[in-house]
Amino acid sequence: MILAHGLGGSTDLPLPVTFVLIGGAWALSISFAVLIFAWRTPRLDPRKRWATVPPTAQRFVDAPATRWTLRLVALAFSVYVGWAAYAGPEDATNALPGVFYVLLWVGLPIASAFLGPVWRIVSPVRTIHALVCRALRRPTATGLIEYPARLGAWPAVVGLFAFVWLELAYSDPGSVDAIRTWCSAYAILMLAGAMTFGDTWFDNGDPFEKYSDTIARLAPLARSPEGQLVLRNPLDGLPTFPVLPGSVGVVAVLLGSTAFDSASQLPAWRNVVDDVSGSSGGAVAFRTVGLLALVSIVGVAFWLCCQATGGVSRTERRALPGALAHSLIPIAFGYVLAHYLTYFVEKGQSTVLLLTDPLGDGWDLLGQQGWEVSYVLSEHPGVVSSIKVLCVLLGHILGVAAAHDASLRILPRAHRLSGQLALMVLMVFFTFGGLFLLFGG
Repeated sequence: MILAHGLGGSTDLPLPVTFVLIGGAWALSISFAVLIFAWRTPRLDPRKRWATVPPTAQRFVDAPATRWTLRLVALAFSVYVGWAAYAGPEDATNALPGVFYVLLWVGLPIASAFLGPVWRIVSPVRTIHALVCRALRRPTATGLIEYPARLGAWPAVVGLFAFVWLELAYSDPGSVDAIRTWCSAYAILMLAGAMTFGDTWFDNGDPFEKYSDTIARLAPLARSPEGQLVLRNPLDGLPTFPVLPGSVGVVAVLLGSTAFDSASQLPAWRNVVDDVSGSSGGAVAFRTVGLLALVSIVGVAFWLCCQATGGVSRTERRALPGALAHSLIPIAFGYVLAHYLTYFVEKGQSTVLLLTDPLGDGWDLLGQQGWEVSYVLSEHPGVVSSIKVLCVLLGHILGVAAAHDASLRILPRAHRLSGQLALMVLMVFFTFGGLFLLFGG
C-alpha cells in the first residue's frame, strides 16, 4: 500500500528550506499586521452573496428526481466497489484501498470545498436509511430516542480518528481485509445509529459527513439562510460552522493527523519507532500514541490560546474555542491540498483504471486498455513544492482573517488586539511546523 503523501521534498523547493520556513512565518505575521489596520469591523456575513443561481437551475438541483438519481447512482457505485473488494484480488491490484484512501478521503473534501456538503446527498448509508424508512412508512428524522445534545460531534470525532488510525497507525493500512472490516463496521454503526436517533445521527455521528460539512464552509456554492442557491465569498461561510461539543475535536483530528502523517516520514521518527518497538504490535501501539499525542497537542494548544484574553466572563471564555474553531478550517484544507494533491491526481488515475477492470480479467468497460497514468506532477517537483507552500500559507492567512473577523464580533473592544495575539503566535507556529514537516525531512 502506497501511503497517502504528496511528492517533492526540500531539494525541490525554489528557495532553501530555511528561507521558506522563515518567509512563511513572516508572511503570516505581516498579514496579521495588515488586518489589524485595514480590517476594523466584522465583514464575514453568510447573508452576503456574489450572485443567486437562476431559478430554473435551482429547481433542477432541488428536484426529487435529481436528488434520488444522484443517491441511487452513488449507492450503485458503492455496491460495485463492495463487490470488487470481495471478488477481486487480495493484493494492491484491488480497487478498494484506492477508493477508500484516495477517492473518498481526499476527493471528498476537494468536492465539498467547491460544491458544498456533497456527502449528505451521495452517502450510501443515508440512502439505505431513507429507503428503509420509506418501506416502514416513517419519517427519516424519527428514531427510537432523541439524540443527546451533550454528545455533539464527538461520535464523528471518534469515527475520524478511527479512519486516520487505520491509515497511519495500523500495521498494514493497505490490507483489503482490514479496510473491508472497517467499512462493514462503519455501515453497521451508521445504520444502527440512524434507526436509534433518526437522521440527526448522520449530522453528528458520520465521520465522512462531518468531514464534508466542515470543509464545505469554504464552498463558493452554498445555501442562503432563505434556502436559495447562491455564489458567495468562501470566507463568508466559515461563521456558519456549528458550535457543538466536539467541534474543536473535529479540526484537531484533521490537522493533527495530517501533521503526524508528515512527521512519520521523517528519518528520526522512523528510527525511534524501529528502536522502541520490538514487534509489529509494539509499533502499532507506539504510532497510536504518537498520533493521539499530535491530535491532542493541536486541540489543547488551540483551546488554551483561544482563552488567553481578558475582559470576558468565565462562561464567555469557555465558549471561545468553539466560536473560533472555524478559523482552523482553511488551515486544515490547505494542509489536505499540500499533503495529498500529487497522491490524489496520480493514484486517483490508477484507482479508476483498477475500477474498470476489478478482477484483472482484461475488462475494457470505458475503452481504457490504452490508457496510462500521467505522472505530470511528479515530473515537475519544483512546481509541486511551490504549490504546497502556497496552499499552506494561503490556508493560514485565510485562517488568520477568519479568526480576526470573529474576534471583532465576540471580544470586548479593549481586548480585540491583545485577545488575538496568543492565537496568532500559535498559527505562526503551525505555519512553521507544517512547512518543516512537509519539507524539513
